[in-house]
Amino acid sequence: MDKAEKKRCEWCVNTFAEYIRYHDEEWGVPVHDDRKHFEFLILEGAQAGLSWATIIKRREGYKNAFAHFNPGEVAQYTPEKIATLLQDAGIIRNRLKVQAAVTNAQKFLDVQAEFGSFDHYIWQFVGGRQKINAWQHLKEVPATSAESDALSKDLKQRGFKFVGSTIMYAHMQACGLVNDHTTSCFRYHEVMSEK
Repeated sequence: MDKAEKKRCEWCVNTFAEYIRYHDEEWGVPVHDDRKHFEFLILEGAQAGLSWATIIKRREGYKNAFAHFNPGEVAQYTPEKIATLLQDAGIIRNRLKVQAAVTNAQKFLDVQAEFGSFDHYIWQFVGGRQKINAWQHLKEVPATSAESDALSKDLKQRGFKFVGSTIMYAHMQACGLVNDHTTSCFRYHEVMSEK
């Protein structure tokens, strides 16, 4: 069976190739790379109030604008650099979101210094292992969880921005801290083996 014929999560039906590729190859796969976590902090924050498809279409623009998601470089962005980014059509030109990315880079470095890695920090919120759900339909999938509530609260206390519980639950889904592929999706069992 080729990818076009495979059963997918309802949110990924009748969409564009890049979106399908994201679902099929990335979404829900456990992430243990700090740069990838930083990428999703930026992308999920940028998505607030918008569709994920809008962000996926600009992913390359974000990569270029934010130093290939290097938090050490982004943490040093100046007001002049932020002003330049606000002219960049490759990203969502929202001042609060762009400033939040720079603030979050600075706080991300603080977390790395305290915990050894952001990965070690974030995985503690699910006890160090992927939480496996068993949703049959998209309507069952929650927007938040007790774990995302706790993560959001902790990040806010550390000074992070655009890290509400819904945004952090999306981060946890994207980075495989939870498996929210529906049980009929061909990726449901696959992501469990991609630890």
